[in-house]
Amino acid sequence: MVFVSRDRDLLRAKDLADARYFEPLGVDELARAAGFSRAHFSREFRRAFGESPHTYLLTRRMERAAALLRYTDYSVARICFDVGLQSVGSFTTSFTRTFGVSPTAYRAAFPDAADYARVPTCLLRAHGRPRKRVLREPQPELARLRRSETRDGVVEPR
Repeated sequence: MVFVSRDRDLLRAKDLADARYFEPLGVDELARAAGFSRAHFSREFRRAFGESPHTYLLTRRMERAAALLRYTDYSVARICFDVGLQSVGSFTTSFTRTFGVSPTAYRAAFPDAADYARVPTCLLRAHGRPRKRVLREPQPELARLRRSETRDGVVEPR
């Protein structure tokens, strides 16, 4: 029988929270992933990581919401649902508690998302290419002549 440390089980649950924060994920699902009861999981998670599983999951969601507010033009309601929360009011309250400002005030403190619009690399490369490309350099007169070898090994122009 192989024994796996409790910390590895807790890391598995933490990784699940990081990977699937956008789903309606709760402490029960995280505890199930770690193989603990809900109460034991909450105690062990707090001991290992210094915060409760619910707080950790909410923090991940708020960090992602902040990034979406900075770099997209999505509405606050859409961002709320995209990060896995179900109530815009609760989202606004949690965001304000985490960052000290409302989501709309947070967004106003950054440049418009259009300023961050990403241009595909293929277009950047195509735009950066010279318009008239010289494929070959002009060659001297002797190089243009066809050459042939004689029996002596001396090259003579034809």
